[in-house]
Amino acid sequence: MLRVASALLLLTLFAGSAQAKGLGLRVLETKEPVTGTTVPFAVVYPASNAKPDAVTQMGPYAVQAQMDAPIAKGRFPLILLSHGHGGSKFGHHDLAEALARHGYVVAMPDQTGDSFNDQSGAGTDRVLLGRAWQASEVITAALADPQLKAHLDPKRIGAAGFSAGGYTALLLLGAHANFWRFKDFCEKYPGTPEVCPNGSQAPPNWNPYTLKDPPPTVDPRVRAAFSMAPLSLIIPDDGLKDVRNPVFLYAAAKDQVLLPDENARRIRPLLPNLYRYREIEGAGHYVFLPPCSEELAKAVPVICTDPAGIDRAAAHRQINRDAVAFFDKTLK
Repeated sequence: MLRVASALLLLTLFAGSAQAKGLGLRVLETKEPVTGTTVPFAVVYPASNAKPDAVTQMGPYAVQAQMDAPIAKGRFPLILLSHGHGGSKFGHHDLAEALARHGYVVAMPDQTGDSFNDQSGAGTDRVLLGRAWQASEVITAALADPQLKAHLDPKRIGAAGFSAGGYTALLLLGAHANFWRFKDFCEKYPGTPEVCPNGSQAPPNWNPYTLKDPPPTVDPRVRAAFSMAPLSLIIPDDGLKDVRNPVFLYAAAKDQVLLPDENARRIRPLLPNLYRYREIEGAGHYVFLPPCSEELAKAVPVICTDPAGIDRAAAHRQINRDAVAFFDKTLK
């Protein structure tokens, strides 16, 4: 009987090995203390008593989770999921859902100053460093939340992100950036969309190094990172030497926003503990965003349109499988 009880206890503690029947969704906020920035964030998690087919509409995003459903029994790993420049906390809801269905709690911040409704800090150290401080504070807030804390394992924390969010995940593992590389890049590749829309000049609002004695961005609690098409042109060749934890690195072969040869491909050999590198052939930058709703496709077609021959839904099935397998291997 003792062996049976021990086995049942292990199954409860490591419930992430089985798929959750239903998911819950909560919307919270915290404050990042370095700059005093308020950071809204959402949490998707395995839920008890949630309808398996529940959908909560959050703006243009149909999140497959039930608002405020009770969290399931057990202790789960926590994943911090960071959106790209000008994105939304719900912008990678399908990845969050896939992880939550496999026993993860996923915290998704609006990266204040670089989100869809607030880009006031884009190109500044308040965002280029502050993204990581915000992410760390969201981790702290989730671990302290009265309804979540008993269900989170503080020793099993990972990070995932896309574009500027992929860069954020690398910062949390110990990457270092040199923002003057923006200027060098734009002189070399003038007119690159989003990065250098003003030709050979640095990005709009570019104003590096205004904070005095900023704290480090590394978060020792984060044990692994799943980084999709990361902004890495500002990471120098020696900027990844302190990233000792495993990284799964993704790229899009036809990325015209973050050119692969200056970003993901360049840092591939520089990562001390690269778990795996995968490149989506023929795909552009925004393939890492989930297939768009009709509303979103009409509003911002540039992020919803793929090159001929690209099946974004199929790409996401692979991306989500890879993320689950990676975190299962590194956190469980």
